[in-house]
Amino acid sequence: MARKITFMQAINEAMAEEMRRDPSVFVFGEDVRVSAFGQTAGLVKEFGEERVVNTPIAENAITGAAIGAALNGMRPVLELMFCDFAMLAMDEICNHLGQWGYITGGQYRVPVTIRTAVGAGLRMAYGHSQSLESQLIQAPGLILVEPSTPFDAKGLLKSAIRSDDPVVVFEHKKLLFGGIDGEVPEEDYTVPFGEAAVRKKGKDATVVAFGFMVYEALNAAQELAKEGIDIELIDPRTIVPLDKDTIFESVEKTGRLITVEEGRIRGGLGAEIAALACSEYFSFLKAPVQRVAAPMIPIPGSPVLEDLYLPNKDSIVRAVKRTL
Repeated sequence: MARKITFMQAINEAMAEEMRRDPSVFVFGEDVRVSAFGQTAGLVKEFGEERVVNTPIAENAITGAAIGAALNGMRPVLELMFCDFAMLAMDEICNHLGQWGYITGGQYRVPVTIRTAVGAGLRMAYGHSQSLESQLIQAPGLILVEPSTPFDAKGLLKSAIRSDDPVVVFEHKKLLFGGIDGEVPEEDYTVPFGEAAVRKKGKDATVVAFGFMVYEALNAAQELAKEGIDIELIDPRTIVPLDKDTIFESVEKTGRLITVEEGRIRGGLGAEIAALACSEYFSFLKAPVQRVAAPMIPIPGSPVLEDLYLPNKDSIVRAVKRTL
């Protein structure tokens, strides 16, 4: 049976179900007992303070503690409240978390799940609003996921917690707080890594959008349809490993590729996909790849300027038209 729940509820359910299923799973991070945003609400009441652990505001230390716990048989689910703060733990994340499996020849696995909030639009200014997913695509050994629906939020998080490899789950704040809901089964399920979802079929151009940008792309699709332009929309769901097959099967059909992300344009997720298009699938392209992303400036504190900073349906519409 399926029922409608919110993105926030889906994340909470995933953690609770995995904690019931596996006693080695525990949640820790800053204010997780009271749940600053709401994802961990109620967990301490059911599982107690030994499995729902508040930590100091010290991202490098708590990420290191997660690695140590994982090396000793636990499955920590670490909440780094904002992805901006994950930058304080880059040594642990990039130099250790994803590499222990390699450097020990598989003798050690590091089943750490890091959950972290990304995205602007809530007027939190530059230090609490960035989308820094692309900062981690260079780090070997990490699985990176960014769900856009409650179904995927729950299924991908459950896959992350069960994975023997480290996973970073990016949760967009507009999805957490925007009341996004969707059908989610009551039965146990997971969403596998590396499988994109086709959110809309189309024939004229392929749009690849990540996280909350999926909804901006859907709005753009409606605007373009009024002019007879029919886009296909791909939601990768997993950033690493990327489902190249689904993306470029679509590009082979449409001949046009537009990438959409909230992160900044230089060295972004779209840049990686564009490079793949040029190096491996160039013969499919009828027009240059277009990238829709944020500009190379800090996120403004002014609501008016923040709205101008963010990619939206209008910038997607313009990018699609440039390929036609």
